[in-house]
Amino acid sequence: MMPVAYLLEDDLDISKLIVRALSQHGFSVLSFTRQSDFEREVTRQLPDICLIDLSLPDGDGLSLIKSPILPATMPKIIVTGRGNLTDRIVGLEIGADDYIVKPFEPRELVARVRAVLRRSSASKNAQGDTNIARFGNWTANFSACTLSNKDGHSIDLSSAEASLLLAFVNSAGRVLTRSQLLDATSGRSTEPFDRSMDARISRLRKKLGDDPKSPDIIRTVYGVGYVFGTTVEWL
Repeated sequence: MMPVAYLLEDDLDISKLIVRALSQHGFSVLSFTRQSDFEREVTRQLPDICLIDLSLPDGDGLSLIKSPILPATMPKIIVTGRGNLTDRIVGLEIGADDYIVKPFEPRELVARVRAVLRRSSASKNAQGDTNIARFGNWTANFSACTLSNKDGHSIDLSSAEASLLLAFVNSAGRVLTRSQLLDATSGRSTEPFDRSMDARISRLRKKLGDDPKSPDIIRTVYGVGYVFGTTVEWL
C-alpha cells in the first residue's frame, strides 16, 4: 500500500510542489490549507506521516505538533520559511522528527520524508522479537515507542526519540559522535554544525528525568559526543 501523507500548508504554490513531488514517488497525499480541516481529518483517520507549516491562517504549527491530537509516535516534519536556529531547536524539542526550511529541493524533501518513515519503522520493529530493554529505573518498549518506570508510569516516545534511544542502548558504554548518532537514526543535516541532535538529546533527557546539569544516563563527552552510561538488559 502507498504511504499516506497529510500536508498542512496554506501557500498553494508550495503545497502543489510538495504534493507533486511526493505523489511522483509513491505517496498518497492529502493537502489542507487550514488547521481545522487538518484536525478534523486526523481524528477520522491517521496518516503515516504529517508535514506541517508553522505559520497558519487559523492556528500555530508548533502548538499542533505538541497537541495530543497527533500521537507521539506519529512521524511529523515541519516545513516552514522560519529558518533561524531557535525555531529549529524549539521545533525538534517539542516532537518534530525533522525540520525543512523553504525554499527546498523537492528531491531532498522526498528523501527526508522517506528517512523519517524508515526511522519510525525501524523503531517499531527494533531488535526483531527482542524489542524491550531495561536500564536503571526504566524499561523501553521500542515496538510500542514507550518508556515505563518502576512505578508503572508510562511515557510515549516519538519515532525520533525511540530511534535515538535505540542507538544509545545498542552502544551502551561507547562514545558516539553527533555524526554517528545522525547516521544511526537516519538523520541528515545541511548545516555545517548540526544542533538538531543536541535538541533531540535534550528532549530525551527530559523524558528520562536525566539532570541536564549532571546527567547520569546520557552523558556529554565534551569535544567528542555522548555516551550512554547505564547498563542495558534486553528482555
